[in-house]
Amino acid sequence: MGKKGKGKIKKRLKYFSNTRVYEYQDQAFKYFGLFCTLIGVVVLMLLLGDVLYRGLSRLDWDFIMGLPSRRAARAGIYTAWVGTLWIMVLTAVIAFPVGISAGLYLEEYNKRSRLSNIIEINIANLAGVPSIIYGLLGLELFARALKLGESVLTGALTLSLLILPIIIVSTREALKAVPYSIREGSYALGASKWQTIWYQVLPAAVSGIFTGVILSLSRAIGETAPLIVIGALTFVPFVPESVMDSFTVLPIQIFNWVSRPQKEFSENAAAAIIILLSITFIMNGIAVYIRHKWQKKVKW
Repeated sequence: MGKKGKGKIKKRLKYFSNTRVYEYQDQAFKYFGLFCTLIGVVVLMLLLGDVLYRGLSRLDWDFIMGLPSRRAARAGIYTAWVGTLWIMVLTAVIAFPVGISAGLYLEEYNKRSRLSNIIEINIANLAGVPSIIYGLLGLELFARALKLGESVLTGALTLSLLILPIIIVSTREALKAVPYSIREGSYALGASKWQTIWYQVLPAAVSGIFTGVILSLSRAIGETAPLIVIGALTFVPFVPESVMDSFTVLPIQIFNWVSRPQKEFSENAAAAIIILLSITFIMNGIAVYIRHKWQKKVKW
């Protein structure tokens, strides 16, 4: 066997040995990822188990419909969950039309330019800004400059700013997922740009849009820092009757109870956490259902 033949054999042996090394590395990374995942799941299950153990015994109709009290046994979350409902509805009314319209314009109408690239980069960066920064912005702009005070409207406007980048990005991604052939077919039949968007593109992208919208709203209802910064109260003995009334929400009520040394208040906080988690899980479930239902309807 010549030198060339021996060289080829050595190359093949080296190739197979490297392949085995890569396989071992893949297996090692696989089990390492599984181990990290199990750590997160176990810690999460322990935390949920502790919350359920502390809070389930406290959950009853009187707790849900009861007003706040300095006595833990008589304290309820009625004003907190009603305030949360006010904030959720008002935030949705403000943020959804603006966010979806902005995403639609940037994806379908906006022409590529240096300015548009800067805007897109800034929108993507705003999605990662800490929520307390939005609280400071809401305090200065809405509470002081516009003189809206510590009202439900101030809280809703602040949270709308918080979730707007998420809605815009999710809307654009949903529109990008629609094949361009759908648009071309609509144009070929004589439809205008707006008719194409309204009757073809939006129905095909609606599942992704509403999934992003609902997930962004589920993030907003769990925020505490921006609402505390704008002056949301920790103790509100009344239900807001208009958008200019003071308010509290479930995360702030939970924060108030956790900060107290009495054991009974920690049980109240655990029960309120269960309510808040239930609302979040329901909203996420609705998002999954909408996506699954609309994906069945859309056929390319």
